[in-house]
Amino acid sequence: MRPFLSSGPVAGRPDGDGVRPPPPSAPGSAMPFASPRPMAGPPVPGFRPSPVVGFTDQIRPGPPPSHAPPTSNNFQQFSAPQYSGPPTNPPIRTPPVGPPNMNMASPMPPNMPPPIQRPGVPAPTPPLTFRPNSQVPPQPYAQAPPQPFAQGPPQPYAQGPPQPYAQGPPQPFAQGPPQPFNQGPPQPFAQGPPQPYAQGPPQPYAQGPPQPYGQPAYAQSPSQPGMQGFVEDFSSLSLGAVPGSMDPGLDSKALPRPLEGDVEPTVFNDMTMNCSPKYMRLTTSAIPNSQSLASRWHLPLGAVVSPLAEASEGEEVPILNFGSAGIIRCRRCRTYINPYITFTDGGRKWRCNMCALLNDVPGDYVAPLDATGRRIDADQRPELIRGSIEFVAPTEYMVRAPMPPLYFFLIDVSVSAVRSGMLEVVAQTIKSCLDEIPGYPRTQIGFITFDSTIHFYNMKSTLTQPQMMVVSDVDDIFVPLPDDLLVNLSESRNVVESFLDSLPSMFQDTVNVESAFGPALKAAYMVMSQLGGKLLIFQNTLPSIGLGRLRLRGEDPRVYGTDKEASLRVPEDPFYKQMAAECTKYQIGINVYAFSDKYTDIASLGTLSKYTGGQVYYYPSFRSTIHADKLRHELARDLTRETAWEAVMRIRCGKGVKFNSYHGNFMLRSTDLIALPAVDCDKAFAMQLGLEETLLTTQTVYFQVALLYTASCGERRIRVHTAAAPVVSDLGEMYRRADTGAIVSVLSRLAIEKTLSSKLEDARSYLQMKIVKSLKEYRNLYAVQHRLAGRMIYPESLKYLPSYGLALSKSMPLRGGHADALLDERCAVGSTMMTLPVKSLLKFLYPSLIRVDEFLLKASSPDADLKNVEKRLPLTAESLDARGVFILDDGLRFVIWIGRMFPPELAASLNIDFASDLSQVNGSNNEMSRRLMGLLKKLRESDPAYYQFCHLVRQGEQPKEGFYVLSNLIEDQTAGTNGYVDWIAQIHRQVQQNA
Repeated sequence: MRPFLSSGPVAGRPDGDGVRPPPPSAPGSAMPFASPRPMAGPPVPGFRPSPVVGFTDQIRPGPPPSHAPPTSNNFQQFSAPQYSGPPTNPPIRTPPVGPPNMNMASPMPPNMPPPIQRPGVPAPTPPLTFRPNSQVPPQPYAQAPPQPFAQGPPQPYAQGPPQPYAQGPPQPFAQGPPQPFNQGPPQPFAQGPPQPYAQGPPQPYAQGPPQPYGQPAYAQSPSQPGMQGFVEDFSSLSLGAVPGSMDPGLDSKALPRPLEGDVEPTVFNDMTMNCSPKYMRLTTSAIPNSQSLASRWHLPLGAVVSPLAEASEGEEVPILNFGSAGIIRCRRCRTYINPYITFTDGGRKWRCNMCALLNDVPGDYVAPLDATGRRIDADQRPELIRGSIEFVAPTEYMVRAPMPPLYFFLIDVSVSAVRSGMLEVVAQTIKSCLDEIPGYPRTQIGFITFDSTIHFYNMKSTLTQPQMMVVSDVDDIFVPLPDDLLVNLSESRNVVESFLDSLPSMFQDTVNVESAFGPALKAAYMVMSQLGGKLLIFQNTLPSIGLGRLRLRGEDPRVYGTDKEASLRVPEDPFYKQMAAECTKYQIGINVYAFSDKYTDIASLGTLSKYTGGQVYYYPSFRSTIHADKLRHELARDLTRETAWEAVMRIRCGKGVKFNSYHGNFMLRSTDLIALPAVDCDKAFAMQLGLEETLLTTQTVYFQVALLYTASCGERRIRVHTAAAPVVSDLGEMYRRADTGAIVSVLSRLAIEKTLSSKLEDARSYLQMKIVKSLKEYRNLYAVQHRLAGRMIYPESLKYLPSYGLALSKSMPLRGGHADALLDERCAVGSTMMTLPVKSLLKFLYPSLIRVDEFLLKASSPDADLKNVEKRLPLTAESLDARGVFILDDGLRFVIWIGRMFPPELAASLNIDFASDLSQVNGSNNEMSRRLMGLLKKLRESDPAYYQFCHLVRQGEQPKEGFYVLSNLIEDQTAGTNGYVDWIAQIHRQVQQNA
């Protein structure tokens, strides 16, 4: 049945693209309301397209599944009814009515219908070109400005002369039976030729349709002829499997890959006075206007904040001092003055952008307004034009006098610590950094060492040598000489240096294998509780005596896959969480440096860092001859980077929106106040928000991060970052303004937290379902208007989300089971990922793979060639060449992979030592070696937070070292895990289920 057929022009897909028009019907076919004029609407779903002659497909599949929709879905609402029985032949159509198409690619009588293609007769050459397979060059507009016909042959505007309409006479209405206004309001600014009624749901903020998913427009699979001819406001990827084959029919070269690393979102800066994305990023810069809309956004809705991120040169955050007048804030919601407030009443009042309260302007801050209501001195007021600002806090922001920078060292001196060389490297590094520790001349310093007993050191400035006091009763700990264990570094410099010089030799003959770590931690807390500060713990032996003693666990593989699995990744003894809470209360932040070739229970020790705003540095099987440079760099960075002391952070948002969960390393002091005893530029925090009201009535939502802290110079300061985002009623707009980096950062923290209460498999499934649900919801936006069978669609803004999702599921904290990673390493990397800023996290998940052998062999200037060297390659074994040298860099380590056909004499000139237990690169005095060392140095300088230790791997050798490469080739199938192609196909299948 075909009710309501129109006598107007043909609307729907073009007929001249290799798909023939419906064959003539048999005399007895039922056609109620039929008209001799051209049919309106899409091709009848029951028809099967004729073979495409000249198309390079070797195998033509049956009709795509969308040609026979299920009994209950969105297709029935708009699609034409199907004919009963086999296809029949309708009568030959009369010429179309309406103005002729004057822009046809080939001459044709204006009123002549397209020629009918008969079975077995070669089709006439269409005016447009196909993209039959992946070997065809990319379309010219694939990386140009957005094109409405970016996906799938036929593409009326991809090539050839301009063609204002898809085919035939003008088509004023969208697909389906004539429904003049069923496709949303007109969009006069849509790109391409005029289209009176744009397809797809309304997108009030749209700036042209999204680009295809990734690189050049995806080539159609050889087994899936293109069936799309309409404007598509989405990106897509064709997955056309050959019937009876397991091959997803997807060209791996067409897959989008984040080879550019993290790209900061541009839509965030649509609000021109927002702070830099370095400091705050929203998962989507479009806030849903209702709870029902928010419930359809299945990805995290929230933000990632890095309040002390290092500013680019010339973009430093300005510091303002309002003096006795005080900082201007809203008297109701306590929002700080920012660029989004407005002034009224001749500049004597200002309206808060958060709560809309009208506040009085202090008398000495009043300034006239111009004709637009803007202060005439706004350009001289950084707080009115800059999204990031720092205020010097007056005395009312202080509970006590600002604390001095304080560094306290708790050092394991058991036999394993001495023999590994850790003790010597730590002592030398601390001594070398004494001149660079911030806060001179106020800085305080102190030391405790421990094995089976606890050793205190009196470093009073009047002494020439430090005095050591030993407490052997670890069950009843006390602090001798409490006033002389913390000293001013500038006053006691000679005593401190003398102590550090003698420390390695002091315990060189020890045979003590015990560790009274718990009592030593309690002693350090007792010494530091008066002032607070940063506690640096150097732990080498599993705690075995006194409070907090730990036992070996995690060796039983039978626990994995059961409900008891998660208990291995949480603290065994509540002592550590209790100590962390006490330390936070007294402004003590803890960083843990763990060294051991045996199990050291990072799950328990890491709790100290988790709740005090610190971090964990893990050095498995530490040996000073190999790992000394890494320890020196990371310890020096910890001691010398600018640190915010005794800090608290709060993030405010506009009416109707509220942050309801926070993720990272900190202690939540109240519902929204984050306690950070010591925080620095290398830390980031994630948070999720929700809607408090059923419907938002505002047009914009504002966010403001405020960090109150003590600077090392002794000033109490408030760093404020402000941003705004529009409120939208369209889910498509939320997707268009999404930020993949922020989404992945929040998702990674949620998944890692889930491993603390569930199985690893559950965490991976949680991650995958988040991606599936979001893509399914996005697919539903276009399921009515477009034929989507065999295609996976997604917004351009999230084109890398599946890639990062796969990388996250293969990352150290989530991968495999018992045999795939050591328990300590899982916990240590998980702790690190909880603190990483967005850029560093994305690089860790999808490392950079670069080829360097050509660079090393060239004789030209190294600086001129570095840009060519840094071209990143896909993380697949196909990228590796047996004749080359490659560097894999994930931000935490380097792996240098050398092909088996790389000339041995060149490897020798690089002074590469494969004989050592852990292969290493030793610089030598020749051009190639200098180039390699210079390149490694430059890569390390790009992110100084961590020092990338260098592993060497020769192709086919050293299976343990090879694991460093194989585990990072995330696009390949390894150890029973999905490759990238299979991952995409699996997600696509799940998206199609009940879609």
